[in-house]
Formats: sequence, C-alpha cells, structure tokens
Amino acid sequence: MTAQTVTLTGLCAAYGTGARRVTALDGVTTSFASGTFTAVMGPSGSGKSTLLHCAAGLDRPVEGTVTIGGTRLDDLGEDELTRLRRERIGFVFQAFNLVSTLTAAQNVELPLRLAGRRPPAGDVTAALRAVGLADRAGHRPSELSGGEQQRVAVARALITRPAVVFADEPTGALDSAASRQVLRLLRALVDDHRQTVVMVTHDATAAAYADRVLLLADGRVVDELTGGITAAAVAARIAERETAPAESAVEPSC
Repeated sequence: MTAQTVTLTGLCAAYGTGARRVTALDGVTTSFASGTFTAVMGPSGSGKSTLLHCAAGLDRPVEGTVTIGGTRLDDLGEDELTRLRRERIGFVFQAFNLVSTLTAAQNVELPLRLAGRRPPAGDVTAALRAVGLADRAGHRPSELSGGEQQRVAVARALITRPAVVFADEPTGALDSAASRQVLRLLRALVDDHRQTVVMVTHDATAAAYADRVLLLADGRVVDELTGGITAAAVAARIAERETAPAESAVEPSC
C-alpha cells in the first residue's frame, strides 16, 4: 500500500463573520500519496489556494485535521509548526520569493540558515546542479531569467529534503518555454526521487504533467481525474462542468 504523505480530513476554512462569512473549504477530505504529483484546479474562489495554505500549515482550518508524514498539525504550537514547515515542507510560489541581495546559492541555503543549520558541504551545489543551474550559483536574482529564478526556488524548496513540495501557480509568471522547464523539473522530482508534489494551477497544460487532478468548486472536491491525463482531457472536463445545468445550492456543512 502506498503511504500517504499528506492527509486532509474534514477540512473547513472560512473568512469573515456573520452575514459576511465566506466558506472557503467545506469539509474537504483527500490525501496525497508519497511519490505522486497532484494538480489542484478550480475557478477563482473555489478554495484551491486555501486548501494549499491549510495543507502546508500556513493557515489553520476552523475544523478538520491536516497530517503530514504522521504528524497532525493541529497538535503543534506555533514554534513547532514553524519548525515543521522549515524542515518537512518545500514551497514554490508564482512570484519566486527570492531575496534580491543574495546569490542563487545563498537563496538555496537560506532555509537551513534560518533553522540555525550549516548547509552540508556540496548540498547547495548539488541542489543547483539538479535544476541545471550549477554554473549560476554566484548570480543574484536580477541576473537570472524568470525561468532560472523559479528553478532556484525549486532548489531552495528541496534543500531540506522535505516530505512534500507545495507549488502555488509556479508557472504563472513564466513564458511557455520556461514553464515547460519548470514543469519537467517537478515531474522529474516525482519520477526520479519519489518526491510528493502538490501544485495549484489554472492551466490545463500544466495540470497534464500530474498523475492526478483534483477539481474544486465552492470549497468542495467535485471531480478527480487519474490516468491518461492530457491538457485536452483536463480542459474538456472543466468545460463539461462549466456547461452542465446548475445544481441546487447546497448549504455549507461547516
């Protein structure tokens, strides 16, 4: 049986109070297996970014549990949660989030430095080599292309050998060629290193690199694609749901 790296159980998240309360996640239960690549999709306001943020411990749900590698996040205090994020979770964001005054190598080693750890000899070079940027270690972000900056961000996400990498629209700021490079890199992390990757995206072409696609609407998982995933198949399923007769409104369960 394949181990589940991340498990979400009855996850509820909401913003605002009273008449202005908006349910962002409505009882979501799902899991992400070790060594798999999952794409999470849905229209604006569907809850996909909230799902990623709760799964990564960046936000706390109002109900339900998140478990990463056997550790329940709701059992952790803020300091313990910060430590878990540093050591067991990798992040890749649309905006790269590199420190402009640091070199590529210094950006990669930053999570270890923040944790008070000295990067093992050769690990930073190996991480940059893995993303094809060993020769750019001394360059600052302003000296790198967008695609190169995102690949540095991927190397930074991997330096702590995390249990899972969460990627939030990682190709949203890139051109098509750079997007393919980053997506192939994420795919190779899964295929060659058994990394678990969870990616939020609006792009059917990006989703086609995944093993599994979850479709969200109104804070719920409403569909799932596995096997033989192509951009055309993803786009067709999304279009099918968008053109289907409207379902009766369902009261939030959270």
